[in-house]
Amino acid sequence: MTTANKITLTRICMIPFFLYFASQPMLVFDQEAWQNSFQIETFFPTATVVALVLFCVASFTDFLDGYVARKYNQVTDFGKFVDPLADKLLVTSALVLFVGQGAMAGWMVCVIIARELIITSLRVVAANKGRVLAATWTGKVKTCVQIGGIIAIYLYYIFIGAVGSGAFDSMTVSSDGSFSATSTVMFLTGTDGYPTFVYFVGWVITLVTIYSGYDYLRKNWDIIKDGAVKQK
Repeated sequence: MTTANKITLTRICMIPFFLYFASQPMLVFDQEAWQNSFQIETFFPTATVVALVLFCVASFTDFLDGYVARKYNQVTDFGKFVDPLADKLLVTSALVLFVGQGAMAGWMVCVIIARELIITSLRVVAANKGRVLAATWTGKVKTCVQIGGIIAIYLYYIFIGAVGSGAFDSMTVSSDGSFSATSTVMFLTGTDGYPTFVYFVGWVITLVTIYSGYDYLRKNWDIIKDGAVKQK
């Protein structure tokens, strides 16, 4: 097995560990502090920090295996199949967990996953016709935006959790109901009750993903059109 493929398999093996830490609550509130002094405090989000580190390392291996494969002429059919599969498993795992943790709207993740399934199906049809769909710049931008957006969301919750735990400063709400600046940022909500920053990042990821899918379909529409015609 080539070194590039070993790196790819390492990324897949990291996903279960990422899932374990990423599935832990990103914000854990100290109920005792609230009951005793009306303070909104959180515990430091250690699990989220570990999840972010694992996600960043796994994302880096995506670049690394491709670089090694090209530089040392280790491009294989196995790598062509497994590498994009590993990427989709990693990204979709994070996005699905975000839905359960209230960090991303469910419909956004459904749209993103639908795009991935459609393009994957298109690649399979193209392969059966002996045609390889080359990666487009929109596809590369989509991947970067998805990874960057996931990292940004994790950093947001790590920052809020760290501040709330007193790692940087106290995040309190006084008995008269007045919020500090940090707590205002934390509870500033957008549509559907999501934090404004997180909701904005979700929209960026979704719109870029939709455009990327549209670009793939537009450039390869002849494959779909020919497939809709009954073969004689």
